[in-house]
Order: sequence, then structure tokens, then C-alpha cells
Amino acid sequence: MKKILSLIVLACFLLSLNILAQDNKNTQAKPVTQKKVEMPQSKNAPKFDPTRDSDKDLKDAIAIAKTNHKFILLDCGGEWCIWCKRLDIFLYDNEELNKMLMDRFNVVKVNYSQDNKNEKFLSNYPKIPGYPHFFILDPQGKLIMSVDTSYLEDGKSSYNIDNIKKFFALIDNLKDFYTRK
Repeated sequence: MKKILSLIVLACFLLSLNILAQDNKNTQAKPVTQKKVEMPQSKNAPKFDPTRDSDKDLKDAIAIAKTNHKFILLDCGGEWCIWCKRLDIFLYDNEELNKMLMDRFNVVKVNYSQDNKNEKFLSNYPKIPGYPHFFILDPQGKLIMSVDTSYLEDGKSSYNIDNIKKFFALIDNLKDFYTRK
């Protein structure tokens, strides 16, 4: 009964985020080839690196997840993406949110850019509607959820701390569900 209630709460949460984010669906940044504009940078976030091997990074994350039992977060985006950088600032430069992120996930940054679209790697997952985008994997690397991060936005030009905390609470419920005995 508790598991059913958790799933109902999860469904209600996702529905409420969908309603709140309807206006944000088309606000995702797309790769551009125009003149580069200086964008704010996180002081602490790893970069989206087009030279990294995403298959190897995921294999390494799965090996670590087998010992620390955390979910794997595939954080898909690029250095060209202002919303990716804003999310990095929010998650990596805020001490409380960074702790919440690191307590729950082994993070793998997956670059998507003109230099490396990671098409072969990303073909293993649902189509990404916009960037940044998250895929949540269990510790064995099995896809649990595809997350449109526009639901985490504040509707203007940043992210909403309450929506991000709700996202982490959702992950806690998922972990309870996936580790049931």
C-alpha cells in the first residue's frame, strides 16, 4: 500500500510540474553557430567536454554505483547552452543543492555540441526535446526516467530551488521503490 501511495504521489508531482511548466516547453536553448557570447560559468561544475568518451564514463559510473548504490544521472548538454550553465551554477555552486545532488547521484556529463553530438551514445535513450536534459539510471545502468529540466525552471531566466528540492524528493521516493525487498 505504501508503494502504491508513493507512486500516486510521484504521478501527482510530475503532473503538477507539467502544468507549471507549460509555458517553458519552448524555451530550451539550441546549439548556435553565431558569434560566441560570454555566459556565466559555474565555479565548481565539471564541463561538457566533447573529447570525453560517454560510453566509458557510463561504464565507470556503473562500476562506482555498484558499490555506493546511487542512481546515475546523465546530464546532457553543452558549453554553448545558457540553460545548462544556469543549471550548473544552481546545482554545483549552491552548497545545499550540491550536497543533495552528490548524495543521490553519480553524475555523468554527456556533451551535445557541434564538435560531438554523441549520437551513437544518446541513441540508446529517448529523444531529447531540449537541453539541458537528464536521464536517471539505476545503479546497473538501466533507464528509470527521462527528465525535461524545464520543469525545474522558475519560468523566467533561472531555476526554482523548490522545484529542484521536489525533484530530489522524487528521486528519494524512486530509490525507495527500486530498492524494495
